[in-house]
Amino acid sequence: MALPRSILQGPDTMRSMTCTRGTTSARPAAGPASLTRLCTCHLAPHHRELTVTKRVLAGAAATVLSFGAFAFQPALADLNKFEADAGGEFNVGTAAQYGEAELRGKDFSGQDLRRSNFTSADARNANFKGSKLQGAYFIKAVTANANFENADLSDVLFDRAVLNGANLKNANLSRTIFTRTDFGGAIITGADFTNALVDKSQQIAMCRYADGTNAETGVDTRSSLGCGSRRKFREASPSSSEGPQVTESQKKDFVQSMPVYRR
Repeated sequence: MALPRSILQGPDTMRSMTCTRGTTSARPAAGPASLTRLCTCHLAPHHRELTVTKRVLAGAAATVLSFGAFAFQPALADLNKFEADAGGEFNVGTAAQYGEAELRGKDFSGQDLRRSNFTSADARNANFKGSKLQGAYFIKAVTANANFENADLSDVLFDRAVLNGANLKNANLSRTIFTRTDFGGAIITGADFTNALVDKSQQIAMCRYADGTNAETGVDTRSSLGCGSRRKFREASPSSSEGPQVTESQKKDFVQSMPVYRR
């Protein structure tokens, strides 16, 4: 007689099946259903024992994990404090750490802040005039009405940032990423957007009033934005080989500003 597949599982099941085989074979009229019931009856104690064992093991594992978390908590706290004090890649060299900081009205004019972190910082009305901010992070930063006049903002990440009313006059914005960033009311006279990544809606809005030429790069603002040229705007990107590339002296200067983690 063929046995149901559901009861042919594990050594306990096989032992119970052996005990039941002689009984059920003597009553062939009972059929597979009776065999299933008998096997189920014999298997019930084993199932209860396995269930109790699993519960005991689960409780023991939870106790061990709780004790481990409690025992190692001071060590983790020390490690977190060390990492916070070290600042990771920031607070080393020119890379300052201002993540989520309150910077409203703060004066950063003329400072070297390359690769610094301003993620989620509130920098409304802050003064960055003439600052070096190449490679900095302004992700979700609020820089409404901030002054970036003559600042080097090349290769910066302004993802989901607020630049409403900001002064970007003569700022170098080459290869900077402005995804989902709002320029509403921003002053862009003489700003160089060469190979910058700007949302189409923002580009169209700024082309309505863009003017001037960047005093440092000599690039026309409207031309750098791709105003009036759909092809030029489509081809412009931070990786485009058509626009001005980073010079060797700029690369060397940037590398020298990077922190040294190993000697």
